[in-house]
Amino acid sequence: QVQLVESGGGLVQAGGSLRLSCAASGSIFSINAMGWYRQAPGKQRELVAAITSGGSTNYADSVKGRFTISRDNAKNTVYLQMNSLKPEDTAVYYCHGAAATWIAAVGGGSWGQGTQVTVSS
Repeated sequence: QVQLVESGGGLVQAGGSLRLSCAASGSIFSINAMGWYRQAPGKQRELVAAITSGGSTNYADSVKGRFTISRDNAKNTVYLQMNSLKPEDTAVYYCHGAAATWIAAVGGGSWGQGTQVTVSS
């Protein structure tokens, strides 16, 4: 079993920065692909950024150049550095982990409880 716990959300003005953290515990050896998703009110949940245990990354077009995902395997923690925040970034952000990308693609894997990010104008 794997447990994921997010932290670092909060309220920030447009143009500001936040850093989210996701700590994994339990049977973490099965986690290869990790990512951050977000869901805004009235919208579908979307993938923001993803990273493998080997360090390969990808990003949604809407956050490229502003967000950076990183992973500290020794600490079993993944981070999302968010810069130049916009009101459109307001959402609940969820950490996700899966043994393979196909599991994530069908909605499987483990989810954190979510952390609220609110960006004011």
